[in-house]
Amino acid sequence: MDNLKCPSFFKCRGKEKVTASSENFHVDENDENQVRGNWSNKSDYLLSMVGYAVGLGNVWRFPYLTYNNGGGAFLIPYAVMLALAGLPLFFLECSLGQFASLGPVSVWNILPLFRGVGITMVLVSVSVTIYYNVIIAYSIYYMFASFRSELPWKNCSYWADQNCSRSPIVTHCNVTTHIETLIHVNKSWVDFNNFTCDNGTEIYQPGQLPSEQYWNKVALQRSSGMDETGKIVWYLALCLLLAWIIVGAALFKGIKSSGKVVYFTALFPYVVLLILLIRGATLEGASQGISYYIGAQSNFTKLMEAEIWKDAATQIFYSLSVAWGGLATLSSYNKFNNNCFSDAIVVCLTNCLTSVFAGFAIFSILGHMAHISGQEVSQVVKSGFDLAFVAYPEALAQLPGGPFWSILFFFMLLTLGLDSQFASIETITTTIQDLFPKVMKTMRIPITLGCCLVLFLLGLVCVTQAGIYWVNLIDYFCAGWGIMIAAILELIGIIWIYGGNRFIEDIEMMIGAKRWIFWLWWRACWFVITPVLLIVIFIWSLVKFNRPTYGEIPYPDWGVALGWCLIIFCIIWIPIMAIIKIIQAKGNIIQRIVSCCRPAPNWGPYLEQHRGERYKDMVDPKKEIDHEIPTVSGSGKPE
Repeated sequence: MDNLKCPSFFKCRGKEKVTASSENFHVDENDENQVRGNWSNKSDYLLSMVGYAVGLGNVWRFPYLTYNNGGGAFLIPYAVMLALAGLPLFFLECSLGQFASLGPVSVWNILPLFRGVGITMVLVSVSVTIYYNVIIAYSIYYMFASFRSELPWKNCSYWADQNCSRSPIVTHCNVTTHIETLIHVNKSWVDFNNFTCDNGTEIYQPGQLPSEQYWNKVALQRSSGMDETGKIVWYLALCLLLAWIIVGAALFKGIKSSGKVVYFTALFPYVVLLILLIRGATLEGASQGISYYIGAQSNFTKLMEAEIWKDAATQIFYSLSVAWGGLATLSSYNKFNNNCFSDAIVVCLTNCLTSVFAGFAIFSILGHMAHISGQEVSQVVKSGFDLAFVAYPEALAQLPGGPFWSILFFFMLLTLGLDSQFASIETITTTIQDLFPKVMKTMRIPITLGCCLVLFLLGLVCVTQAGIYWVNLIDYFCAGWGIMIAAILELIGIIWIYGGNRFIEDIEMMIGAKRWIFWLWWRACWFVITPVLLIVIFIWSLVKFNRPTYGEIPYPDWGVALGWCLIIFCIIWIPIMAIIKIIQAKGNIIQRIVSCCRPAPNWGPYLEQHRGERYKDMVDPKKEIDHEIPTVSGSGKPE
């Protein structure tokens, strides 16, 4: 009777008959995996992966790094690091998630001793998700502020102080009175007393751009430091709430809904970048900006400096979003025999080419800004927040139809950020689904919205007057070493302990057998090159560690201590979970460690039809892991 067919609007599970609308609403009848669901089609997955990998860093960090590291010469170490570090890790994580059809925590059934690595990935993703949506809120605010006939930061307005100027301002000068000549008098004193500076004695300093003062005084209402929290900036809080509402609405049905939204959010930035590039190329000075970016200013002698290789490696590492848990999460919803190898190649190349393409759009307009201000491009180019919310808005304000271009630009930043947020939240909900599958079947919407609400409340500290200091602090600590440690341990665990050759056999179960020469490069990278590179970068970052600052404003001791506490909280679960697993195992200490270094009894393909001879005896991973899976003894056999 268990094999009798049910009507098409029912799902059958043993003798139980459940309507699709009441349970598993995120699963379609055509899905291969009727428990977790699959992507509706291949393009949903690819666009989600592209949207996750291509983020704000492609627009506001890569162009600056290219300019700062010898122009076109930077593309050489960038391509080398893509091949040696980025692509091997990307392919490994995609394969891992797809093979087991599990998220970043449960996938460590492959090596129970390293289960804490998955928890670290999720916790870092949670931390970054909190502040990343604040950056999206900034973009939403600027987009709304652009809906007027003249951009509010085009001129120095009521919010500006005496330092607001596009040209250098006089700070001190000599003054001759009827009694004596005063040397190096403050200019504000001169103006207050109705004196006049002696010709040729003026001392100048660069003024603050209107866009810079608008960013600090209006958008952020920035306080003097992290010690001065101030009030919540209400309009930023509303923009943050709107950002979380958008994320929650896009994810209410998991990948089934987000997979459709990305058709717009992943593709629209390319349309905007193309429009900005075409517009920028028609402006005076554009060629000067592009030559600084990648052309005549290329300095190949920079290739002899270690710094350029470190910058290329770190940019590749963070740009591709490896070791965040999102790649394994998104890939876990693929069908088992999907060609994850070709997917990894396509997404990685798309990400890197997008970075290069974005640089042309950015520098063409910065070149025009330098031209009309009579400055060198080097004097106007910025990175990070200063590029997105100061330099580029300043350039857009000088264009005819500035509000239109500003709306386009900040809407592009919004869509770039949303794609990454979708994957990050899906990483969190997938982790909950794998650990508590029965709860997620009926409560996916409340849990997803609950996650968004909690993260919104945690993010409120980032929209206070000291909010930008919190954003910078979390980014400085959590998005750095935590991810690097997770990536190094991921390679050590899967390739050196579980076994690289064994993992290759798992991959071949999905994509088919390949000749040995096909795997030669991947073996070289996975076993030696990639982990050595990551360890070198990690040690370099520790040796070169400097206390975080925001501009020239230092962080207080308690702020730095809090940053260290954040990163320690994220990585402490690696030894904690290892100790727990060893305690739960049987035998003496050596036997316990050995057993925890073997795959759990439920490691393998999620669906029985894909297990073949290699995994025919595995325990069904759909069972409650902590309650229904037998304990593993020192011999490695379930008891």
